Amino acid sequence: MLQYKSAESCRFDEVSLGEIMLRLDPGCGRIHTTRTFDVWEGGGEYNVARGLRRCFGLRTAVVTAFADNAVGRLVEDFILQGGVDTSYVKWVPYDGIGRTVRNGLNFVERGFGIRGAKSCSDRGNTAVSQLKAGDIDWEEIFGKQGVRHFHTGGIFAALSDTTPDVVIEALKTAKKYGTVTSYDLNYRPSLWKSIGGVERAREVNRELAKYVDVMIGNEEDFTACLGLEVKGVDANLSKLDTASFRAMIEEAVKTYPNFQVVATTLRAVKTATVNDWGAIAWKDGKFAEAVHRPNLEIFDRVGGGDSFASGLIYGLMTTGDVEQAVNYGAAHGALAMTTPGDTSMATLDEVKKLMKGAGARVDR
Repeated sequence: MLQYKSAESCRFDEVSLGEIMLRLDPGCGRIHTTRTFDVWEGGGEYNVARGLRRCFGLRTAVVTAFADNAVGRLVEDFILQGGVDTSYVKWVPYDGIGRTVRNGLNFVERGFGIRGAKSCSDRGNTAVSQLKAGDIDWEEIFGKQGVRHFHTGGIFAALSDTTPDVVIEALKTAKKYGTVTSYDLNYRPSLWKSIGGVERAREVNRELAKYVDVMIGNEEDFTACLGLEVKGVDANLSKLDTASFRAMIEEAVKTYPNFQVVATTLRAVKTATVNDWGAIAWKDGKFAEAVHRPNLEIFDRVGGGDSFASGLIYGLMTTGDVEQAVNYGAAHGALAMTTPGDTSMATLDEVKKLMKGAGARVDR
């Protein structure tokens, strides 16, 4: 049974471990033709901490690393604007040209209609990818400061040969002190391509899964990372078959009895800007499905899954009810995709209104 430590006994409600990159966004244009970029921060694991802080008002922190130069300090400034604690950022001396260490960049096109979203990351040799077991004082974070929920994921685990060891060390220490753990599989073929592909992804994630309480992902994540098949879903994901996803989750729980919650987003991609959107979750032998939103109009889909995760965690932490939690997640994810950037600009009031069925009339 999922049990959270009291807020009074912990400094943080949630802590995330992961890479945070500088996102460069060409707006309505293309990466290869633009002359200007909007700049944001973003990262799969970090986006969860920021959403929990800015939308849901929880006390959050991030564990990451940066090269100590102007780019790293710019990303830090974005994190501070989001209200996420930076006490556990590891700063690495910069060599002047990035030969030994650097900060990651992520160029992202939003896509439109028949043209899908596209990202081009430049993240080799980043400071965070060089983290190894022993670099972070997890005893201080979980044992002395106290954390109610710890979140990390498959993006960080795929950065290098050493980052999976950091994840295992963190998860084991979190469990030692009664912190609830969650993991978003977040399979990225480009990250695994040069280090063993899908076979290596499965080897790493199957080991990490043994220490996870709340497992999150979409249909591709569960198949690629854990080898669980989603039968009955067509290759283009133009339609959704909820029964198939339930069968996949049941298989996941049977394979990993330590899972206390399993959740997946349900997305049927019609165009880059129109998707069917929903979610399903399992907890204590009970399935709950979020309100289905067919033909959801999307402005920027990047970060939608991360915002689902933060809403789900908020619901689990505050209500303990799987139906409430999956609906918090689905509503927050839907709202996050109506604004630019990786991170959510939604408010808790907006999330609650959407959960109650509010429409898009002017709010005066």
